Amino acid sequence: MGFIIAIISGALMSVQGVFNTGVTKQTSIWLSASFVQLTALIVCVIAWFVTGRESSIGALFRIDNKYMLLGGAMGAFITFTVIKSVDTLGPARAIMFIVTAQLLIAYGIELFGMFGVDKVSFEWRKLIGMALIIAGIITFKWK
Repeated sequence: MGFIIAIISGALMSVQGVFNTGVTKQTSIWLSASFVQLTALIVCVIAWFVTGRESSIGALFRIDNKYMLLGGAMGAFITFTVIKSVDTLGPARAIMFIVTAQLLIAYGIELFGMFGVDKVSFEWRKLIGMALIIAGIITFKWK
């Protein structure tokens, strides 16, 4: 089930990047990003009410590592950077670089056990996989 959800996530991110870039071309980048975040807030609040409100809003103030609450602010910059990269590189190239950066950073987080994530041991096959991804990018970009 996790694979299906990840595939849906990747597809939605790709389409969202194109949609947000289209809105930006007719408005401005920060207006577009604001609208994206506002509509995301509305959907999340509705989903929270519909699913039974498993936790109260007060639970946010009891988070152990307060820096974890910066994820929402990061979302605004994620929206901005996706829009700018799709606009300058095109959807396929932008998403290819975005996903590669996500993978490299995520593996680094696991490798060093950052932000409370369980530390994993280094594996050569994962490094080879990263090299193959980078080779794929070069192949994809090659004219």
